[in-house]
Amino acid sequence: MTYWFVILIPLVIMLFALGMERVEARLKNLTIRENEVEEFLEQAQPEEVRALAGYGIGRALELFRLRRGGGRSGRPRTRAPRSRV
Repeated sequence: MTYWFVILIPLVIMLFALGMERVEARLKNLTIRENEVEEFLEQAQPEEVRALAGYGIGRALELFRLRRGGGRSGRPRTRAPRSRV
């Protein structure tokens, strides 16, 4: 019986550590930069503030980026000029 504990406990700890590493990697990619939050707080519209209160900073920043026309990097997208026919 003791042999099973000697074998199982380290295996369980290693599996737990590997699982936590995967969780940490996902969370690292989802972090929000400080300058994004500062810019949001300075320029947010009322609907974006409501999203912040109701759904959290992730959804509020998503709406903010959509309004500004930028992607994840925060740079505005450029539109191709329309041709008049």
